[in-house]
Amino acid sequence: MKPTILFILHMPPPVHGASMMGKYIHDSQIVNKAFNCHYINLTTAKNLADIGKVGLRKLIQFVQLLNRIRKEVKKLKPQLVYITPNACGGAFYKDFVVVQLLKAMGCKVVAHYHNKGVTTRQNHKPDKWLYRQFFKGIQIILLAEPLYADMQQFVKREQVLFCPNGIPESSPTNKAPQKGSLPHIFFLSNLLIDKGVLTLLDACKLLKEQGYMFQCDFVGGETADMNAERFKQECIQREIADCVIYHGRKYGEEKLTFFQQADIFVFPTFYDKECFPLVLLEAMEQGLPCISTFEGGIANIIDEGKNGFLVPCREVQPLAERIGLLLKDKALREQLGKAGKEKFEREYTLSRFEQNIKRCLEICLLKE
Repeated sequence: MKPTILFILHMPPPVHGASMMGKYIHDSQIVNKAFNCHYINLTTAKNLADIGKVGLRKLIQFVQLLNRIRKEVKKLKPQLVYITPNACGGAFYKDFVVVQLLKAMGCKVVAHYHNKGVTTRQNHKPDKWLYRQFFKGIQIILLAEPLYADMQQFVKREQVLFCPNGIPESSPTNKAPQKGSLPHIFFLSNLLIDKGVLTLLDACKLLKEQGYMFQCDFVGGETADMNAERFKQECIQREIADCVIYHGRKYGEEKLTFFQQADIFVFPTFYDKECFPLVLLEAMEQGLPCISTFEGGIANIIDEGKNGFLVPCREVQPLAERIGLLLKDKALREQLGKAGKEKFEREYTLSRFEQNIKRCLEICLLKE
């Protein structure tokens, strides 16, 4: 008889890394075939701007969520409960209550983290006590080894398993677009300053002043940080409006076309919850050399000098130097891109992720 697992996870909308991985688990034939799976959506945010906000609507939804969890646990008596909690802030307090309820009902719990931030609160006395209670007696799944440092004060190494993200392989288009003679730099993310938007604009300014010819394409949703009008003004201020273009949100084949037209993928994030950006995996699948930062688990994705480059967060000069190196060396771009594609096919496909998460869940079920 298959073991019963109750999955309490984030599902889109809104679309972000954790919700997409939740959808992949929910839809996985491998996972659903191995276990008797039941799902509860942990999401209370309506959109990206709503994440982290508190209000009466969310409070009512949370009470309803707790009631549903209680009923499902009582009915199913699951051998394991899987949850995707937040590491800090108001969302952590909500997840703390959920996990304590599960423990009180005698559930074995595994927490799969797609974010970080424990170290930002671990020295605050109330949070320190909460973390100790939260992590006691549960298993943890992390996306990469470097992320363990975020919670090592409260979590023993033997509590931790590692499962890197994976994504579906893109369907081949009828005809890939021809790349022009002008190299294209590509940035894909919502326009959050902490994702490195202004850092990349500053690097583009420096590269243009140095005589490099290129086009830099930005794709992603507008945010409270940065809308289309502010982006335009930032480009005008830096005198790069002729070589930097914001295209808005793109999905499906439109997004794939931008990857296929690109020569370099740049993601200079310093977002404090960044762990394992799926956009880097998408770029690697398309054979693009990647330039990013040491944030989160990115150093596990990008092997310095092999499939891309890593630069310090917020530092414009090193970023511009690495981009410039790739702009003037097509052979190096192709070499790094080929290595990235090979690594993607070995480690980061969706089927690889599904097998890895299945293995982690099996290990958790066996642990006392």
